[in-house]
Amino acid sequence: MLEMDNILETAIVWAIPLLFAITLHEASHAFVAKYLGDSTAYVQGRMTLNPIKHIDPFGTIIIPVALIMLGSPFIFGYAKPVPVNFGQLRHPRRDSALVALAGPVSNLIMAVLWGILKIILLATHVQSGIFLQMAEIGIIVNLVLFAFNLFPLPPLDGGRIMTSLLPVNLAYKFAQVERYGFFIVLGLVYLGLTTYWMRPVMALGRWVVNLFLYPLIHLFI
Repeated sequence: MLEMDNILETAIVWAIPLLFAITLHEASHAFVAKYLGDSTAYVQGRMTLNPIKHIDPFGTIIIPVALIMLGSPFIFGYAKPVPVNFGQLRHPRRDSALVALAGPVSNLIMAVLWGILKIILLATHVQSGIFLQMAEIGIIVNLVLFAFNLFPLPPLDGGRIMTSLLPVNLAYKFAQVERYGFFIVLGLVYLGLTTYWMRPVMALGRWVVNLFLYPLIHLFI
């Protein structure tokens, strides 16, 4: 019974930050796409903070639950990709990079917000460990998503940004990788090769978060 309580507590402290992280990540893509001229996601109801609109049964539920049950130190998941008609963007090459970048940037902002919550909890001497744990996990989850989604391989956001930056002839060839990209990424994750990307990019993200939090830390703690 105690073990089941621990699993339930772990599920709660991971589920809330993860749900916020993936929901706001996808909504940010939709918002920036509409602002830059493409209302596809808006018309389909994806420019919303309603998590139900973004949930992917496998990526949002099955994978995180499986990782929790297996006792994984990191819980990961993803939502349904936001549909973007790049041809509708006012400046397709530039704007597609901005739409892609919006997701990771939203995760970085959320990491800062979770950090602010952690500072408030520490400053007010809140004794409940579950909230402090949730705030710290909120930071970690968003830094993981920030780094992972910037990996320069389509269909990840970093791959779309790379496609926008490459010369047109190379961009077209690079974009063809997208049909195999997800399986390539899974293979790299399985082999542990993404660690060489994740660690430095997460460290960069943590540095940015700490830069914003530094004044509050010295003011309240």
